[in-house]
Amino acid sequence: MDVGGWGPPLLALQSRLAAGLLLCLLRLCGPAAPQRVPLRLSDGPHRCAGRVELFYQSQWGGVCDGLWDLPDAAVACRQLGCGTALSAPRAGHFGAGSGPIWLEEVNCTGRELALSHCRVKGWGHTSCHHGGSAGVVCSGIPVPAELRLVNGPSSCSGRVEVLHDHQWGTICDDDWSFPEATVVCRQLGCGAALSAFGGAHFGQGSGPIWLDNVQCQGDEAALSQCPARPWGVNNCGHGEDASVVCTGSTTDSSPPAPPQLRLEAGPGRCAGRLELLRYEQWGTVCDPSWGLAEAAVVCRQLGCGTALAAPGSAAFGPGSGRIWLDDVNCTGREGSLAECQSRVWRANSCDHRGDVGVVCSAASSPGQPSLRLANGSGSCLGRVEVLHEQRWGTVCDDSWDLQDARVVCRQLGCGEAISAPGSARFGPGSDPIWLDTVHCAGTEATLSQCQLSRWGEHNCGHEEDAGVVCSGPESSGSLRLVGGPDPCAGRLEVLHNGTWGTVCDDSWGPPEGHVVCRQLGCGPLLSVAPAGRYGEGTGQIWLDEVNCTGKEETLSKCQSRPWGQHNCQHLEDASVECSASSISKLGPLRLLGGPNHCAGRVEVLHNHQWGTVCDDGWDLAEATVVCRQLGCGTPLWAASGAYFGRGHDPIWLDELQCTGSEPSLFSCQAREWGHNNCVHGEDAGVVCSGPPQGSQVRLVNSQSRCAGRVEIFHQHQWGTVCGRGWDLRDAAAVCRQLDCGSALAAPGQAQFGSGSGTIWLEQVSCQGTEEVLSSCPAQPWGVTNCSHAEDAGVVCSGERSSVELRLAGGSGRCAGRVEVLHRGQWGSICAQGWDLPDAEVVCRQLSCGTALAAPVEKLGPGPSHVWLDDVGCQGGETSLKKCWASPWGQSSCSHGKVATVVCSGSQGSSLATLRLAGGAGACAGRVEVLQNGTWGTVCGAGWDLAAAQVVCQQLGCGVAVAALGGAHFGQGQGPIWLAGVRCSGSEAALAQCSTRGWESHGCSHQDDAGVVCAGSGLTDLGSLRAVNGSGPCSGRLEVLHAQLWGGFCRDGWGLEEALVACRQLGCGEPERRLPGPTQLGAGGDLLWVGAVDPASSSKLRLQGGLDECSGRVEIFHNEQWGTICDDSWDLRDAAVVCRQLGCGLALSVPGTARFGVGNGPIWLDEVKCTGEEGDLLACRLTAWGSHDCNHGEDAGVVCSGNSSSSSLRLRDGPHSCAGRVEVSREGQWGTVCDDGWDLVDALVVCRQLGCGSVEAAPGGAHFGQGSGQIWLDDVACTGGEETLAQCPARPWGHSNCHHTEDASVVCSGRCCPGLPDSSAPSPSGLRLAQGPHRCAGRVEVLHQQQWGTVCDDGWDLREASVVCRQLGCGPAAAAPHGAHFGPGSGLIWLDDVSCTGTEAALSQCPAQPWGHGNCNHREDASVVCSERCHNFFHLCLPQRKFSHSAIFVAGLCPRSLRAAHCVPYTRYRLALSCWHAALSESAPYAIRPHRHLTSKHPSAPQDPRDHTSTQDRRIPRELATHPLCDKK
Repeated sequence: MDVGGWGPPLLALQSRLAAGLLLCLLRLCGPAAPQRVPLRLSDGPHRCAGRVELFYQSQWGGVCDGLWDLPDAAVACRQLGCGTALSAPRAGHFGAGSGPIWLEEVNCTGRELALSHCRVKGWGHTSCHHGGSAGVVCSGIPVPAELRLVNGPSSCSGRVEVLHDHQWGTICDDDWSFPEATVVCRQLGCGAALSAFGGAHFGQGSGPIWLDNVQCQGDEAALSQCPARPWGVNNCGHGEDASVVCTGSTTDSSPPAPPQLRLEAGPGRCAGRLELLRYEQWGTVCDPSWGLAEAAVVCRQLGCGTALAAPGSAAFGPGSGRIWLDDVNCTGREGSLAECQSRVWRANSCDHRGDVGVVCSAASSPGQPSLRLANGSGSCLGRVEVLHEQRWGTVCDDSWDLQDARVVCRQLGCGEAISAPGSARFGPGSDPIWLDTVHCAGTEATLSQCQLSRWGEHNCGHEEDAGVVCSGPESSGSLRLVGGPDPCAGRLEVLHNGTWGTVCDDSWGPPEGHVVCRQLGCGPLLSVAPAGRYGEGTGQIWLDEVNCTGKEETLSKCQSRPWGQHNCQHLEDASVECSASSISKLGPLRLLGGPNHCAGRVEVLHNHQWGTVCDDGWDLAEATVVCRQLGCGTPLWAASGAYFGRGHDPIWLDELQCTGSEPSLFSCQAREWGHNNCVHGEDAGVVCSGPPQGSQVRLVNSQSRCAGRVEIFHQHQWGTVCGRGWDLRDAAAVCRQLDCGSALAAPGQAQFGSGSGTIWLEQVSCQGTEEVLSSCPAQPWGVTNCSHAEDAGVVCSGERSSVELRLAGGSGRCAGRVEVLHRGQWGSICAQGWDLPDAEVVCRQLSCGTALAAPVEKLGPGPSHVWLDDVGCQGGETSLKKCWASPWGQSSCSHGKVATVVCSGSQGSSLATLRLAGGAGACAGRVEVLQNGTWGTVCGAGWDLAAAQVVCQQLGCGVAVAALGGAHFGQGQGPIWLAGVRCSGSEAALAQCSTRGWESHGCSHQDDAGVVCAGSGLTDLGSLRAVNGSGPCSGRLEVLHAQLWGGFCRDGWGLEEALVACRQLGCGEPERRLPGPTQLGAGGDLLWVGAVDPASSSKLRLQGGLDECSGRVEIFHNEQWGTICDDSWDLRDAAVVCRQLGCGLALSVPGTARFGVGNGPIWLDEVKCTGEEGDLLACRLTAWGSHDCNHGEDAGVVCSGNSSSSSLRLRDGPHSCAGRVEVSREGQWGTVCDDGWDLVDALVVCRQLGCGSVEAAPGGAHFGQGSGQIWLDDVACTGGEETLAQCPARPWGHSNCHHTEDASVVCSGRCCPGLPDSSAPSPSGLRLAQGPHRCAGRVEVLHQQQWGTVCDDGWDLREASVVCRQLGCGPAAAAPHGAHFGPGSGLIWLDDVSCTGTEAALSQCPAQPWGHGNCNHREDASVVCSERCHNFFHLCLPQRKFSHSAIFVAGLCPRSLRAAHCVPYTRYRLALSCWHAALSESAPYAIRPHRHLTSKHPSAPQDPRDHTSTQDRRIPRELATHPLCDKK
């Protein structure tokens, strides 16, 4: 460059400018952070909750809470493998940290892989102090995604596939290496990893590529815990599919277990030439890639400390014999050399001059290690002690955590760190405290490599000595507890052959639990939890029938079956709870199986084992004590009959008798521990008034309910909130809780006047996303130094909180560019990250049905603002405002990539409604669209197969077979809405294709377009026509093939074939069949179809049911019977089956092989009938044999024909709803054996007979012995069946019983004549099914003349309150999830119901459109209302004449009927159970609980007319002394 005379000055100026610019950039930007900075959570209750700290520039530092919110917390939880973010507490919620504050104003989208990837103000540039530290509470480690290896030589080698969203997919090989392979092999129980291949080594997969850029450390328990791109986000093809080869493979070259190691020819056992034992022969290792990482693994495996050197070239002399390994490649973190990558065993090109050696730290001073664990039960757990200046000393537990413990365990060769207990768990030391505030990253080889304070400097006492629990050095027998709240409670897993596996609970009890707790250093045993308490494990079940004395030091010293030999499943995995666990704080009483900790089945802890309480004598007095003891308020309900599910533990207590004033349940009188005459069907439960939801909030001293001074209800008293630190985020939680829109202001200083009484809360620190104020972090209740002059206030908008939306630039109001209103101006949404769940929320908010597509193409010029970016919805939100998004106005988008939506259109949007008319079914016909409330056609000019494909896809009719013009299906009427349609064939809806515009055409109806889809059934024999007859429905039958018409051969032609032809022609039923084609003239020369199979109208049968009209559906095809898959199987399909078989109406559609698994082929799947078809083959079907099912999904049917109450009866009882159970089979009545007979089976009988709820299930021929056959034995109903025929049982007539064991039933019938049955449909279109009374049960709603259920997504007491109010059942007591009253059947009508609790009817609550949801019947919602049928009891005299009169104390007497039908006997308040009052000789008026109608009281009640004496009337004291009791 020629700069002339300016050269030196110009160069000097350039240099100064560059230096200044560099200095400016350094000052502005600060130091650059590494791509991925280590992260930890400190001072929390476990590793997944605590104060956020980052390790940067060799120092741990905190994060400022400015702008800290849930998206930021979500990234932290993801980076730590801790599941989802539950909350993002601020203001030093987990204590003030120390050291630097690295980050401020963190702004994550929520999708980053690490916190250091988020936008931040700058590293180290902050004005915060530690009182503003950010925190995180995560849900814990998520359930691992399921893995499999396919296309390899064994189950332990092959292409890696992962199950996500119910679909298998592959993993891209970007960043795929040995640590990832190690995790895969460990998760699958396949030993160690041998190889990690890319490039589709085992062939290319198909379907989605679920994961990319997987980055494991190698010590994760599951691949889904490793950082990776979001599910489905990748830049790969299947040519990059990742693969794995594990040692568990069955190939000859794969070692079954890690080899033994030794160091030879050195000064001691920790230095020398490395040798391995394989096939009973010692051999050496070759040195080409040998280094300190490999040596570190050897030293760790030998328990020799850390690696000091890794010499090669036969430094310790050449070995002899085999050279077993070559090109070993370790990361340094492996537990054994077998986990490192290497060449296949014996495949090498070395000689012994290249033998490798190792020198470990323990070699120089083997008798004087620098680190030890003291006072533990083994060498791998205890108090941490370090050697300094020739003296042993302890380590203070300040900041001591699992990362520090990992380094200790690694240095000692003790495996994995299980826990890092502090507070002198292993007793206080007595020597110097050498170290304090140790900070390890967890990857260091020795403790000395961590960040340490100066030796001897601390502010601790020995009561703070740190401890460590390691998994142990043994290859077999190391333990851990997983799935619990901490390392001292959970599912037991043991390490064997380098793989973790579970222990079966056969013979498992307190002695075994004592050994586990002792081995883990977790204190004394608390309990041996029942199987499945902490979830089912995966992989191997290593041990079974473990038998300990309780005094063993380790579990491996107990007797058991050999490793891996068992007869168990993972649902029997053993669990243990030790006293050092946080679970011990719960005390010896708890409630399980309910919606919250204040409702559920009562369980008590005794003899280190949880057990249940029998409901004999259980009432509100006992429930009062339970609620008080748990701090759960007052009792709402004393539940009996295992209402909250049957327990699986001992029944510890029976016949409890409390006064209600006792401080503890154990102060009440009861039988001895474990002495009872009950079964788990009588487990007692409780519903308390305690706080399942947040405390009540109100705004006072203002003219609006949405503005005023904040007051909160706590301990039965209203109090105020201090205004210190009060801001808009806190106000937002109040406004949301009160349903008052958004927060406008958060005034303090008693702007709405000073309150009085207690100031309950101070330093409230909400995120602004909480549903209730009491969910926000704050000082403890009542702890404050404020005055009422600082009372906080709130001003809410009072408007609905959803953001205002519109769709612009499209073909109607339900398709177009998404625009939002903000600050009075419309703006668009950037298409970055825009997908179908986001579009679903928009369509729901606009009442436009469901989302069909979420395209991002430009739909015209947009407004001047792009208001939102990075929108991230789950799809279930009720408003776009509830989705994640960037701050308003912060976007870098252009209008060429804005978000758009095409909705299905629930209310007449442009192309929302589409149909095919004039064809033989819903999948063939003239194309018609609905516009402006009017149906119109589409012009066929230019109509092609691509456009037809879009129509078929939009209608769910499969692929397009033909695109027809020329009004092939007849001319339509009305407008011709569309012309010039041009589709690519990939559009989700016809609305996305280009057109000339509405009504812009030159067509007539002679050009109407038509479509034939594969789902129409017309492709089986082609298109048909009848010719030479009197009209289109009579004549010679011809079929179109290869564009030519041809005839049928008459061989085999009959009425069945004519039926199919008439139906396909849309001509109804055949009137007559002509004998041959000659009567209507001869056809042409072509004969396309020969003899037609008479089975064209399908042959069906029902197998495995009670009779020929109930059972598993089987269909005959290709000379073979096969089954039908239950995917989408519903009552409409069943209606066709019942009609075709002449079995009346369809009653139910049991799936999941309720009538047993079939065999042979599964012929049909995804059957879709309208319910009007006369034959199953007339329904929309998949291709024969095409399915994704197994026989566990075989569909069934129960028809009304022969499966109703006509095949079931009750005999010799006092009335038609009580007696001996008899069933009809082959025209003969027979009885049922009482083996296994219980209230659940009786419930099904009562339901089938329409006899109300069950009262008792007596056995022992309670109503006399029957005669003839004993048809059924070992009946095992779940309670959800509609008929007894659906229950599992032995084969018909197979039993080992006598008639002395005949089963019986007592049903409630009706309380009084004229009273409604508890199971009768409600005129309000709402009912509660399968509950103990009409005010409790599964929620069902009536829509389109069909009952269906409600999904429990978002279901809580607010929705339950609306249901109870609508049914007149008082306040809601509980809102159980998970099909608590059994799964329903048929449609799931409602999902994501979101009530405020004030609505008059459930239909007024926002929800997804009818029938739209992502649930199954295992998620059916339920309700328990407080005014039950037995809340107030009345005596009702039956008006039928029985052989034995009876008086039933029953509820459900409406106030309008009580005077006419019920004798007010008492208003004594009892718990939920129906009572039976029997008049007998010895006790004319004795009132007994219904359960005593079993064998405890076998005698039938006598007629009171035969006994006139009234001297022996025994009435409960509460009844006898009641003023309403008529003692005469």
